[in-house]
Amino acid sequence: MSTYKVRADQKMLERTAYVLKCVAHPVRISIIDLLEQSERLTVTQLQEVLQIEQSLLSHHLTNMRDKGIVDTQREGKNVYYSLTDHSITNIISCIQSCKIFNKQ
Repeated sequence: MSTYKVRADQKMLERTAYVLKCVAHPVRISIIDLLEQSERLTVTQLQEVLQIEQSLLSHHLTNMRDKGIVDTQREGKNVYYSLTDHSITNIISCIQSCKIFNKQ
């Protein structure tokens, strides 16, 4: 009989896979990176940096909001996006330090 065991419970593993599936896109990882640098940003501010169509950006932001990764706050005509949990930005650090992602 093996002495090894899975170190996380099934519910945590399922939530982790759910979040990772959501952020597994270059635009979404870029959004996380940008929101780490600023407390909150509007769609216009994100669009200026990412240089993608507003409709595509909104699609990604809606998906991330629905999965609980970003939150929104309306102020007048502007909707501000922010990260619900800044520890998700550890994904960026992990990607940058992991050798498998740095192969050319």
